[in-house]
Amino acid sequence: MQNKTVISDIEREFIDLYKENRSMFEAKASAPVNMVRKSGIRDFEKLGIPTPLQPLFRNGYRKYLEPRKVEFDLASVFQCDIPTLDAHLVLLVNGFFDKKNGNSLKELPSGIIIGSLASASHKFPGLFEKHYGKYASHKDGLVALNSAFAQDGIFLYVPEGSVYKKPIQIVNLVMAKEDIMVQHRNLIIVEKNAEAGVIICDHAMTPNKFLTNSVTEIYTAENASFDYVKVQNEHNNAVQFSHIFVNQEANSSMTSNIMTLHGGVVRNNVNVLLNGEGAENNSYGLYLVDREQHVDNYTYIDHAKPNCFSNQLYKGVLDDSATGAFNGRILVRKDSQKTHAYQANNNILLTDDAKIYTKPQLEIYADDVKCSHGATVGQLDEEALFYMRARGIPEKEARLIMMFAFAHEVIGNVKVEALLKRIDELVEKRLKGELSPCDNCAMKCY
Repeated sequence: MQNKTVISDIEREFIDLYKENRSMFEAKASAPVNMVRKSGIRDFEKLGIPTPLQPLFRNGYRKYLEPRKVEFDLASVFQCDIPTLDAHLVLLVNGFFDKKNGNSLKELPSGIIIGSLASASHKFPGLFEKHYGKYASHKDGLVALNSAFAQDGIFLYVPEGSVYKKPIQIVNLVMAKEDIMVQHRNLIIVEKNAEAGVIICDHAMTPNKFLTNSVTEIYTAENASFDYVKVQNEHNNAVQFSHIFVNQEANSSMTSNIMTLHGGVVRNNVNVLLNGEGAENNSYGLYLVDREQHVDNYTYIDHAKPNCFSNQLYKGVLDDSATGAFNGRILVRKDSQKTHAYQANNNILLTDDAKIYTKPQLEIYADDVKCSHGATVGQLDEEALFYMRARGIPEKEARLIMMFAFAHEVIGNVKVEALLKRIDELVEKRLKGELSPCDNCAMKCY
């Protein structure tokens, strides 16, 4: 880790803001969180914000350091979103756990704990000392920045042997009368032989400019199973940096599916460590962008132990002057024999101005492995389009059918039927060029 030779004015602003509020941060947080916080600000001073990203931070955002009361009716906001979804709902508003509808921590069946990260850090210091900050790497200055400033977020603990079939829906709302920046932190711990799943829904409820810099750490113990779905559906004024770090022990399995349906600038970083023999990871991603939107997807799968399996499939549809990037890296370490690792990135460009930069990578140091990677960039198949038109399907409808079939290969991996149907609806609207608002929503934010 190299020290920065020059600290920019925006980086200095964050460093000064931290120093001015350090006593407040430390007073509200537990000892394990504060230990990570101190290392976060030290590493941020060394790394800073990547130069190409610094303009995104120069909006004069109000730094959201304390929760403020926001009046809204949760039922009115979301009754029309996924009406048939049977899930346990928890809510973050501008990065802070919403306590309006109950206690900050709640025990679900089988001893599962869900609620505020800040409250959990005080109640379960042993768990935080063991897991918090242990998987999120400060090699990225934005992760270090989050470690320095994060105060709240979601904590999920699934105890050993617990099986919870009902999905947990975590709704991240950003809503304010001014432009704001939020930095929340999530910690998910799934113990031995346990099983659970979460659905993350990101929504911007007012048209202001928002910047979100979030970090999620996920630990799956031996024989654990975890399903993670993230749906990003904000607006063109929203900037989101999402960092996910996964540590999987022996024979554990995890599936992640990240769908970017709308957002101005989005960067999804997924880092997976297969840290036990027999671990399995499936990573899926779908991004639909138009106008001048931009989406980055960075994945890093580290096969640290033998007999592990990983599969990645990321697909993108880019229209107008939109741009995107996929940078996927698979590392197979020297002693990780019998590794199976696959990676694919497929893209459709609907205009000559749309651009995608794709870089799949394999780095293999073992000799008994089965690995493959590849990328495709192209347009809709004109022969298939002609075939459909020859059978009476109008061109516009034929194009929509082909794009939807392309996207559904990713959507089809969603295991919750009600969510799968809702995403199908949102994707169809998005491909038609609609903004996909919930027509009956009381907020009317679009």
